[in-house]
Amino acid sequence: MDAMLTANKLMPAGRGLAPVLLKRAATVELDWDVRQKSRFDATDSAGRRLGVFLPRGTLVRGGDVLVAEDGSLVRVLAAPQPVLRITPCAAHGSPFDLTRAAYHLGNRHVPIELRPDHLQIEPDHVLADMLRAQHLTVQETVAPFEPEGGAYGAQGGGHGHSHGHDHDHGHAHAHGHGHAHEDGHGHAPAAAPAAAAAPPHVHGPGCGHAHHGHHDDHGRDHDRGHGSAAAPAVPVPFHPRRPSGA
Repeated sequence: MDAMLTANKLMPAGRGLAPVLLKRAATVELDWDVRQKSRFDATDSAGRRLGVFLPRGTLVRGGDVLVAEDGSLVRVLAAPQPVLRITPCAAHGSPFDLTRAAYHLGNRHVPIELRPDHLQIEPDHVLADMLRAQHLTVQETVAPFEPEGGAYGAQGGGHGHSHGHDHDHGHAHAHGHGHAHEDGHGHAPAAAPAAAAAPPHVHGPGCGHAHHGHHDDHGRDHDRGHGSAAAPAVPVPFHPRRPSGA
């Protein structure tokens, strides 16, 4: 009797393998009852006995590839099995009826295969009666069964596909402000340097203009320039110089 060949590696959908290798690989046909287990025995198309030991929780899907200990490949086929196919009533149903049915079946933790135009579940006459009462058509048939897996499982449902990209954008979002603020940042322009103060005017003999008018004008200039009331002008006594010899 031939020794059992161990397979402890699974390649989902055979990703990364050349098509010619997939075509040459032996096959093994398994129903859902076996494929939902992580440890099982099987016989492949070459007549070899396989002992499959996968990480716990692994689901095997049709199209996956088992890698044996000798490096040989075994392609998994989903075996046809009895199922109930659920479709909307052709007379007065709608595709939304499938959504409602999936909701009620999910509440009962029933494995469901979701398709755009139908659902599939394993045979259950109680569930079949419930679905027919909701005006759905329930038909017994034989077909491969690929129910949805857990939303957070490694294979994420019956399709086993990966988006293959990382959502790390790889760039920092710290925007330094080490640039000149000339593009409308709303900064007030720098104040122009104040004009140099004029030297104080000393009033006295020989200054050549009327002193009271000058004081008045000078006070008004200070009012306009400083925005505050000027101090009251103090009259300066003026003593005209007497001509010599008078």
